This record gives sequence, C-alpha cells and structure tokens, in this order.
Amino acid sequence: MPPRRCPVHALAAALPALLVLGPALPVLAQSAPPAAAKPAPAPVPVVPPSPLAPLHADYPEGGQGDAQVVVALVVNADGAVRTARIVSGDEPFAAAVLAASSSWRFAPATRDGKPLAATIKAVIHFTATVLEPPAVTPSAAVATAPGKPAEPPGPPPPKALEVTVHGEQPAPGVQSFTRAEVRLLPGAFGDPFRAIDALPGVTPLVSGLPFFYVRGAPPGNVGYFLDGIRVPLLYHIGLGPSVVNPAIIDRVDLYSGGYPASYGRYAGGIVAGETREPDPAWHAEANIRLVDAGAMAQGPLPDDLGSFIVAGRYSYTAALLSVISSSIDLAYWDYQARVNFKVTPRDTLTVFAFGAHDFLGTKDQTGDVTTLFDTTFHRLDLRYDHRFGGPDDRIREAITLGFDNTTFAPGTFVDDYLIAARSEITKRVSDSVLVRAGLDAQLDAFKSTLDFGTTFTGDNAFTSLFADHTETTVGLRADAVLAITPRLEVTPGVRLDFFGSKRWNQGPASFTAVAVDPRLAARFVVRKDLRVVAATGVASQPPSFILPGPGFARDLEGGLQRSFQSSVGIEADLPWDVSATVTGFRDAFFNLTDALGATSLDPNNIGGNLQSRVDGDSYGLEVMLRRRLTRRLGGLISYTLSRSERVIAGDVVPSAFDRTHILNVAGSYDFGHGIKGGSRMMLYTGFPIDNLEPQRGRVPAFFRFDARLEKRWSIVNGRGWLSLVLEGQNVFGAKETIQETPVTGGYQATRIGPVTIPSIGLEGGF
Repeated sequence: MPPRRCPVHALAAALPALLVLGPALPVLAQSAPPAAAKPAPAPVPVVPPSPLAPLHADYPEGGQGDAQVVVALVVNADGAVRTARIVSGDEPFAAAVLAASSSWRFAPATRDGKPLAATIKAVIHFTATVLEPPAVTPSAAVATAPGKPAEPPGPPPPKALEVTVHGEQPAPGVQSFTRAEVRLLPGAFGDPFRAIDALPGVTPLVSGLPFFYVRGAPPGNVGYFLDGIRVPLLYHIGLGPSVVNPAIIDRVDLYSGGYPASYGRYAGGIVAGETREPDPAWHAEANIRLVDAGAMAQGPLPDDLGSFIVAGRYSYTAALLSVISSSIDLAYWDYQARVNFKVTPRDTLTVFAFGAHDFLGTKDQTGDVTTLFDTTFHRLDLRYDHRFGGPDDRIREAITLGFDNTTFAPGTFVDDYLIAARSEITKRVSDSVLVRAGLDAQLDAFKSTLDFGTTFTGDNAFTSLFADHTETTVGLRADAVLAITPRLEVTPGVRLDFFGSKRWNQGPASFTAVAVDPRLAARFVVRKDLRVVAATGVASQPPSFILPGPGFARDLEGGLQRSFQSSVGIEADLPWDVSATVTGFRDAFFNLTDALGATSLDPNNIGGNLQSRVDGDSYGLEVMLRRRLTRRLGGLISYTLSRSERVIAGDVVPSAFDRTHILNVAGSYDFGHGIKGGSRMMLYTGFPIDNLEPQRGRVPAFFRFDARLEKRWSIVNGRGWLSLVLEGQNVFGAKETIQETPVTGGYQATRIGPVTIPSIGLEGGF
C-alpha cells in the first residue's frame, strides 16, 4: 500500500510559486527685525491662556494602562489652537491628543489687556481606571507676541495644565499590537496583521505563509474583521502584506478564544483590526519598497464638515519576477478610503470603502498567461454614530455592501454578492454597569461557474462544494460589563444566531441551524500590578473551506461547527515597564471541517477530504513578556507549549499541524541620531510525519532569524520625516522540512526554501 501523504504535500507543488516574494514654532519664525535702539520698556505682565472648558481627549482604542502625553500648543489670539506638537508620549495616546486638540478652545493670552498668540504646554494623563475627572485649573504658559522681540522672562510659570482622561479596559485575554509598535518589529515589515504570528497561541502553517492555526483551530475557522466588517482574505497572495495599508491601522487585536459577544460565527480565533480616526490636520505618508509602493493622506473637509483618510498600495512584482523567473506572473493592489462627516457635535456619518486584488499565473515561452489564482473583493460601509448621555453612551447604525470573486481560469470562478446591516448600542447604566447590545443580518448570494476540464471529473463531492446557493444569517447579541467590586469585573454575554441556506443546483435543498452561544469573562485585581483574567464561551460556525478566500462558502449541509473555548491567566506589571502574562487554555471542537489537520489528504478524493468532519481538542500554556517596542529598548518573548488533537476512527491522534513548542524572541533599540535596529528569532518544533501513526516521529524543527535597521531624518524644519529601512525575514536562509517520505533505509525529506524575504524601503511623511 502506498505510504500516506503528509497533509501539506498538496501545498508543496504550489509553494515554490507562492514563496518567490513574498523645537521652533512657526509663530516665532515671523519675528520682525528690531527697531532702532531705545530704552527698554518695563516688562508688561502676560496673562497666559486658560481653557474655556476642561480639556478632553478620548481614551484611545488599543491603549492599555495609564499614560502621559506632553503637548505643546500654539493658541491664536482668538483662542483657537493653531498647531499642536507632541513633546513626549507614546502611541496611541499621542495620536488621541493630537486629534482632540483641534477642538480645544481657550481664553487667549493677553498683554496689557490685548489678546495675542501664545505657546503653552499641557500634560495630559490617561488612566484606564474609571474615576470622576479631577477639577482642571487654568494652565500657565510663557507667551510670545508674534512679530515682536521676546519679552524679558517674568516669574517662573506655575505648574502646567494636567487633565485626566478615562477609557475602557481591554477585554480579558485579548492581545494587541498598535501600528507604531509593529513598525519596529523585525520581520513584520511594519504590518500589524503580519505581526500576529509573534503572539502566543498562534501556530504557523509554514514559515512566511500568512495562514495559521490559533489554539488548534484551523485557518478556515479564524475570522478576520476590519472596523467590525468581515474581510474574506486578509493577506495578499504568497508572501505579500495584508490587504490593508498599515498607515490607516490604529491597532490589531487577537482574540484567541472566549471573545466578546460582539464577535461570532467563527469556531476559532478572531483577528480584528481598527482603523484610525481621520485627523482634521493635514498628514501624509508614503513608502516604496522592492515589491510595492503605498501612500496615505488625511486632512479636513471644506467648511469644517469633517475629515478624510485615503490609502492604497500597488505591487510591481511582475517586473521583478521577470528577472527572477520568466514563468511566474504575480501582482496585487489594495485601496481604502474613509470620510467622516460631522453632522452635529454628537452625530457622525462615516463612509468607508476598501478592497483588494491578487493575481497569480504562469507564463509560457510565447508570453501567454495561464491564470492559477485571481481574486478581488470590495466593501462599502455606511455608518451613523450618535453619542448621547455620558461619554460611554453611543448608538451605531450601519449597512454594508460587498462583492467577492475568485477566478481559477477563464470561465471558472466563484462570486459572492452580499448586503449586511448592523445596529449597536452601548449604555452606561451606572458607575458599575455598562451594557452593550447589537442586532445584525447578512444576505449572501453565491454563484459559481466551474470548468476544471478532466482534473476533477467524477468528483461530485468536490463540485458540490461550489453549488449556487444563498445564505441568510441573523444574529442578536448582548453583554454587560459588571464591576461587582472595585477588584472584580465580570462580563456575561450571549449570542443568538440563525443560519439558513438554500441550494439552487446540484440537488436543490434547504438547510437551517440555530446557535445559542453563551460567553463569560472576568478580571480580578489581586493588587494594582497583578490581575487574574479568565474567559470562556461557546462559538458556532457554518462549514468552512481549507483556507479562507473571496467567494468561498459552503452551504449548511452537515450542520454547524462548534467549539467550547476556555482560558485562565495571570497578568503582571513587572519592573522596568515590563508586562507579563501566563495563560492556560483548553478548547474542544465538534463537527469540525479540518481537511489539513484531521488526516492525510487523498489526492483521488479531494472533495471527500474537504467534506469530512472530526472532533478534537487543544490545550496548552502561553507565556508572554513584553516591553513596548516604542521604548528606547523594547522587546517581547512569547512561548507556547501546546497539544492539538483530533478524533479519527475512534482514535485520538495529534493534529497534522500540531507543533509542541513555539518560541518568539524580538528586540528593538533606539541608538539615537535617528537610528533604530532590532532582530527577531522564531523557533518551532515540527509536526507529525504522519498524524495517524504518531510513532513515526516528527519532521525537524525550524529556526528563523529576522533583522531590521532604520535611519530616520527630520526634514522641513521638523514637520516631516524620511526613513531608509533595511529589513529581512529569514536572513540566514534556513530551509523548512514539510514532509518526510519512507524510502529504503530511512526517510527522504522534502524541504522548501530558503524562504527569504529581503526589503529595502524608503518611507516619509509629514
């Protein structure tokens, strides 16, 4: 009997193609020349600006713990803020202060009763603890009249303005990266979504390929969201970046399990990105690298109607590939545009559009191109936000339109036309109770035209996966953040989802399913620097494909996939601003579609493999030590010890992609003079040679080393910057074993690589 094939063998043929690439202020600059010498007048007292209302900046999403930002303001003679410059403070808090400063108003500085422009410094404190804001006292500042010599120094200024701002605690167990931090993570190429594999609980499929298991859940069971909108494909083809320009990203959250009730319909983890609020001040960034170029711009709308942000990226890999390989054609692009209209001080209308395209093909000697993979998706989201009552009270109404397409060859494609709506409300009932609820619905119409020639002739199980059908999904969810005591916070929640699908061809049929998914999370503060967090819940999902993709969807035949997710951990704040987490987890899976992890692929029965269902579980320990990379010396250590299992024919066996140990160590250092450098090491052990026969052992471990070096220059009198970035993934050229086949006298290893991704980039902005 021929030996079983490793489940990644089917990917091996495609991998070679996929892995080819993978402090003077402006007001002072206008000083007039001094007049003829005359006796110096006596100093005239200057009255500094004072705020007309307590200064306020929203606690930023993605922020964690307490923070302080010092901002220098130029206050006009009419009391408006002309410019704001961050003196000190880390992201995302600095960005929150800049965004809020344009709305601050002051009683202007005066000399001899006449208003004048002035400079002022404010110290803004952020705290994650919900407290009543302290009284704000007027700030003192040293003011300088434009167009006149500086007055002799007066008495020492009083203490600077101090403001306390409040925000919500992150959900228990969530792990986050901000864009500012990810820029410095070697091997992530400044992309927050590509940094996910540095977090504990994440198991790479193959190094460099942006698909992964999360606590044992396969790639098709991991949900991707952007501003609450489901994204069908998060990464460009091969080793490309994510389909969202990093310049518009505020933060990326990884919910490994037991996530809030606001997310659902996935039996694995959730990767959720949030875009930044468009800044009413003009700002732009651009970068050019070996394989692509991108840009972002944001600014105000006319007549103070609101603000906008646009971004995009375009690859020119075709020209580069023509030098490396004449037989591969690879290209991608993406776009994002967000406009915020200020309807009233409490009402905002937002239009958000984004999309992406990827193409992979082969060229023959005549230049004719054969399509292997061609995907496109678009999303248009219109949402209305209304704030009422207190700072936590808000309502959102939204509607989303979308189109997905994947083409395998001319005349062979799958399409999805979708319309979705969602309604959300958050209300603080009391100091100790915050209630959140939502209702959403989505309708998808899937259409396919298949012409695989003789490749899958007779494989009815495969072609049935692409049956024309419609899907209707309606969900209702609610949870409440309850401060039981000053030390204990509990968040109970529940999702109720209705699923319906109707198949129009290949044996017309209708299917329905209902899921009731309870959730419970808790945080207990042992002391200020030590917390215990726990999260548990049930998650349900319709049948999924082996990997996510635009237009890929299956009807409900076979029923829902379900998982029971649970974790408990300890969070500690250590000396030198180091945070530490230790988390134990166990997830159980039922009726799972996991063709890769369940058993070896049978090349003669692809459809059967994709339709098979299995049960299983995953359990382990996750450790994370982290000092934010935005510090002069920052870094992280993440380690996962885990076991992922499947039940096959009554036997409990390892998942085909079970890796026992996964270790990431990364560091970054600011050498001064605009020079920053860092490195990262990733090590993981191999998966089973044959998961149905564990005694055969495992493939060898894999080690990867990444490096990054940046030199930044300040330009345009400090208003802009320019950076040269050298970065590489797998710079030592390590090869990875993906299969070992029995041969006479032992095993023959199949290796890929070295998958080495060099990058030379020029970045700039203002």
